[in-house]
Amino acid sequence: MSALTEIQQLKQWLSSQIVGQPELVDRLLIALIADGHILVEGAPGLAKTKAIKTLSEGMEGDFHRVQFTPDLLPSDVTGTDIYRPENGTFEFQRGPIFHNLVLADEINRAPAKVQSALLEAMAERQISVGKSTYALPDLFLVMATQNPIEQEGTYPLPEAQLDRFLMHVRVGFPDVAAEREILRLSRNEASATSIPDAPVAEVSQATIFEARQAALTVHMAEPVEEYIVQLVNATRNPDAYGPDLAKWIEFGVSPRATISLDRCSRAHAWLAGRDYVSPDDVRAVLHDIFRHRLLLSFEAEAEGLDADKIIDNLLQRVPVA
Repeated sequence: MSALTEIQQLKQWLSSQIVGQPELVDRLLIALIADGHILVEGAPGLAKTKAIKTLSEGMEGDFHRVQFTPDLLPSDVTGTDIYRPENGTFEFQRGPIFHNLVLADEINRAPAKVQSALLEAMAERQISVGKSTYALPDLFLVMATQNPIEQEGTYPLPEAQLDRFLMHVRVGFPDVAAEREILRLSRNEASATSIPDAPVAEVSQATIFEARQAALTVHMAEPVEEYIVQLVNATRNPDAYGPDLAKWIEFGVSPRATISLDRCSRAHAWLAGRDYVSPDDVRAVLHDIFRHRLLLSFEAEAEGLDADKIIDNLLQRVPVA
């Protein structure tokens, strides 16, 4: 069985378990294939935690959830040296960051030191304690969540730290049909006689690494590559596309956005079973990649514009090469 078939079967099974959030399932798999981390924003009860936990059940790898709170310390995430009096030495006790899939629940509840410790691990794929450095697993994905409703007592992530995330996904409430399906699924899970659907087969880490290499080989024509570059450039030189756009954008996206757009577009095309990237693949993931990297001006906020509306404007004004 090919890596694509296995990943598509995993996606189908995840969609049956995570009802009403197809975009979240899709973006989780894209992040897994593109080897990046994902920030998910949504109201409580929208299956954010269940999504990554269910993903861990369908693949080879361990999962750990960390609830971020104001009293959390960096060592609670990374681990720390423990003194062993019986032999008079220090022994490193690994923290939850050393799992394959890590859920950083309500990341904006923790102070800056804890956020920095996590984001350093995400960027460098290693952590340092004292004079020692410890490598993280080859398969390592962080899904951080934040609640947009309650902002009291939170520590918003600075733009430089947000830039470390491959994608920033916003999830909304399910529609009426999905709500009915959620009710049925919940009843079945609560029933003592029901047996939860098991994934067709556990996806191995070797298959995931194979999928990553396959996605990187997806063909991207020069016009599509130019389209990516021009979209990025439009955020840095918005006056070339209209004085109103220049008035709304304070700072454009970083080179990480270019790299992320390339990798996620390839992953999106590969998941769809195509061996080439189209402009539609770029547009499909653009909001998730630019949303947390665009810094808007006061004028934009005063006019009630958010990053998504600015990105919609960019799509209308930047032509496909």
